[in-house]
Amino acid sequence: MAIRIITDSTSDIGKEQAKQMDITIVPLKVIFGDKEYREGVEITIDGFYEKLVKAEKLPTTSQPSPDDFLKYFNEAKEAGDSVIVVLISSKLSGTVQSALIAKDMVDYEDIYVVDSYTTITGLRILVEQAVKLRNEGMATLQIVDTLEKMKDKIVLLAMVDTLEYLHKGGRLSKSSAILGSLLKFKPIITLKDGVIGVVGKERGTNKAIAKIIECIEEFGAIDQTYPINLGYTAEDSQSVLLRDKLSNEYGIKDMIMYPVGCVVGTHVGPGACVLTYVKQ
Repeated sequence: MAIRIITDSTSDIGKEQAKQMDITIVPLKVIFGDKEYREGVEITIDGFYEKLVKAEKLPTTSQPSPDDFLKYFNEAKEAGDSVIVVLISSKLSGTVQSALIAKDMVDYEDIYVVDSYTTITGLRILVEQAVKLRNEGMATLQIVDTLEKMKDKIVLLAMVDTLEYLHKGGRLSKSSAILGSLLKFKPIITLKDGVIGVVGKERGTNKAIAKIIECIEEFGAIDQTYPINLGYTAEDSQSVLLRDKLSNEYGIKDMIMYPVGCVVGTHVGPGACVLTYVKQ
């Protein structure tokens, strides 16, 4: 009996890497006007940001349907394999709900849906850990239990240029967005229990990066035995500054930078810089 691992496209794991990892990616969708694109399938990250800059109206996003999971669940049922599904926070998307509906439809108990409480580079950490444990021969339920415990230790901190995109996408209240836009502050956001919150607003990039460093002490020290990921939307200059600061402060050398994809990019906009790590 094999263990199949499924995640969604907000993990920003590309097709080739997914093949190497032996995992399946279920895409979310981004919609410009009346045209719908499956993330990572019909639109690239670069292509998305080009369209975003030119768009007169902000795009919207949508979750996969239960049918998008059904094929994979049915295949696993027929083969007698177990399935671990690690997905974007249920507080940010209905993707988890779609997977649970699909599980009920196939009527197969050996499917385990993990609500990651995170997304993008944080979700990637959990997926990579699931693959590592599977490859080491760990049993399905042990992997699921490990992920459920580990997800509470994932810290995601992000500096965004504006809260306008989060507000327009329905992920943040109007009052929070207005506060963020005053005096050209750069808001610092986090995910706590899968929900977006604003933890600070700093004037200028350097102060914002210093605030992220300060938040690391508050949220929990970095466990350097796990990956430390940086993300960016559209361009990476601010993430490079944060990487250099982390290297100087903590002596961390092994940090990987990833472009943030279309769906999350829709809600945070260009110019965002993200840090995700596992706390001690």
